[in-house]
Amino acid sequence: MDIFFLVVPSIMIMGVLFAMYTVIRRTRRVSRAWGSGLTAEARCLRTYTTTRTSTGEHRRVTTVLHHVYEFTTREGRTVRFEEENGPGTILEGDIVTVFHPADRPEQATAHPPAHGRLFAQSGSLLLFLGLVLAGCVAFMIGAQTEISAWSDVAP
Repeated sequence: MDIFFLVVPSIMIMGVLFAMYTVIRRTRRVSRAWGSGLTAEARCLRTYTTTRTSTGEHRRVTTVLHHVYEFTTREGRTVRFEEENGPGTILEGDIVTVFHPADRPEQATAHPPAHGRLFAQSGSLLLFLGLVLAGCVAFMIGAQTEISAWSDVAP
């Protein structure tokens, strides 16, 4: 039973580390697309939403707007990509400017450059995840201390 107090936080730590990796990867991808200086005119092919409902005492419904864009690079390659959380004012058939890195145009973004906002959002999320990580580690240390204290007392 004592191992339970170490295994569960360890699984949570792995999840938090994966979430941190995902945030950093996405931030670098978007920043790289903005910094490349390459733009293209893309057509919005499709918009759709996905919803998630949380279970429990306080049910919450989260809706995410998705856009599917298609553009042609300067080399003549046609690229199609999907992006979440775009503006609700972009509809199917609209033309938008997309930013993309030269070597990976499929990692394009239609979000307009906002480096400060990206840094603030990513930094806040990483700070929160860091606090969760620290809490898990503190819990594990406290649990191990209590377990060893009780094992010293037990006959």
